[in-house]
Amino acid sequence: MFQNGKLFLPPPNDGSDWKELFKKLAAVGAGRALGEDGFPAGPWTPELLAEAISQIDSNRAGVDLRTVQLWFQENDRGISAANIRWLARVFGCDDPEATAAWQVELSAAQARLQAKRREAKKADSRAPERPDLPPDPKVDDEQSSSVEPTPDAEPEPNADRKKQRISLARRSETLFNGGSPLNLPAAVFAGASALGFLSYILGIHSAVYLRADNVAKEVGFLWAPNWTFLFMVLLPLFFALVTELLAFWTREGRVKLWTWSDTTTSHDDWARNVEGASFSYWAVFLICVLFAGVFQWIGVCLIPLLEGGADYATSWGTLAIVRPEVISVPVSIGFTALAYLYMCLCFYLFFAGLILLHTMIHDLRRIGLDATVLQQAGSQDEVYELCLRLMRGIFRCTILGLLVALCMKAQSSYLTSNAKNILDWLAGDLSSALAGRDGASNGFHYRMPTHYSSLLVALSTIVVFVYGSICLRGIGTRFHKPLWKMAAVVTLLFATYLLVDAFVGFSIVLGIGVFVAVFSLVDPGLSSRRSNEIGSRQIVS
Repeated sequence: MFQNGKLFLPPPNDGSDWKELFKKLAAVGAGRALGEDGFPAGPWTPELLAEAISQIDSNRAGVDLRTVQLWFQENDRGISAANIRWLARVFGCDDPEATAAWQVELSAAQARLQAKRREAKKADSRAPERPDLPPDPKVDDEQSSSVEPTPDAEPEPNADRKKQRISLARRSETLFNGGSPLNLPAAVFAGASALGFLSYILGIHSAVYLRADNVAKEVGFLWAPNWTFLFMVLLPLFFALVTELLAFWTREGRVKLWTWSDTTTSHDDWARNVEGASFSYWAVFLICVLFAGVFQWIGVCLIPLLEGGADYATSWGTLAIVRPEVISVPVSIGFTALAYLYMCLCFYLFFAGLILLHTMIHDLRRIGLDATVLQQAGSQDEVYELCLRLMRGIFRCTILGLLVALCMKAQSSYLTSNAKNILDWLAGDLSSALAGRDGASNGFHYRMPTHYSSLLVALSTIVVFVYGSICLRGIGTRFHKPLWKMAAVVTLLFATYLLVDAFVGFSIVLGIGVFVAVFSLVDPGLSSRRSNEIGSRQIVS
């Protein structure tokens, strides 16, 4: 019997328990799409069934492969109520009436399994007590700790870890890999939008002040690219790419590689990799919150506002010093505190994303592709595509990280210049270069902490890319050509960052670098024939 192009079997209603029923249905491939010849495609495998359940539109969380593997094994595990719904969709061939019938049948089968388990427990309790036996020396601690006292429900992969302690690494990974991929980018965009609205309300969205040398400078909040364009465009794009790449790697990429290498894997393997970088997450969190957030706010905003000035260039955060009629000092303190809190949390998430990218590369190295998979002729092309897909995703994240550093340094350099606004600053440099004139010198010497923080962002981003490039070059020579192209773009962008405000005509180099960056984001394969052939089959690159 066929329905919606799939093999359909009606609920048998034969009194089978969950294990018996599932074994029969998996063996015949109930719910599988028919083959090209119009005949059934064959039995279910754990990988195929997990993929089919994860592809259901309304099932955003998907299903863990380890959970599906437990269904196929001879054990005492049952099935959760949530997964009964998705499995009924598969067996019901996406037909509402058939799905409802299968949901009733699967629920009844699960209830029968639980009843059998309870009867077995009662029988064991009435049996005569056996003498105490010494523990089996062959059973190690890891195996014994994985045994749970209640066999009727599916094990939660993260239940033990949640009970043990709250992990910053796992919480951070969940922000990227939990729920909709739109959640994190939308939250960052919403925060930046809220700050923009507040700046409008406070009247500092656009504000000009007259410097001591009679130079009028625009220091409004919305004129600062490191607070508007950075948080409303670059960081949301970065988080979206990391989220998509992480979902691909944890749910598809690493599972395929482990399958090709004839080994077993589970969600716990990835969880242990994430947990292994726990110290890095805490170190980055403390640096971002304490130094980039609290201490920088105190030094750059709070103390100058209270004392009436400092050796920093005036910005929207210290506008109350020179134009108290626009915004008062107490209001400025409150707004800057809120903005810096938002900023330090966003940059923690940025560095957490870099750590996750490093973890994915490290996970790839642990599989040992050079010794196993790459020697199999049948899987070489697939492995190449998969690894290149991962590296191109990291490449695009690297470009966005360098653009973040460029925004930070450009704004810091403009504040110390003689230009009225940042657009005039870039246009003035371009006209000076074309006319062969020297740039106007600035008689003021300011401290620029943003130069240092932007350098940290740029170097951290490049380190992750270099690590990934080294790992892929070690896998095979097929990666050398695309990696050299990516490395050339990254080198150009880093040189562009270093040359900002370094000489007259830097805006030309900046324009070229930004153009190449945008082109590389759109086409990470850099228009090569092989890259386009592979990229046409990719969702995340």
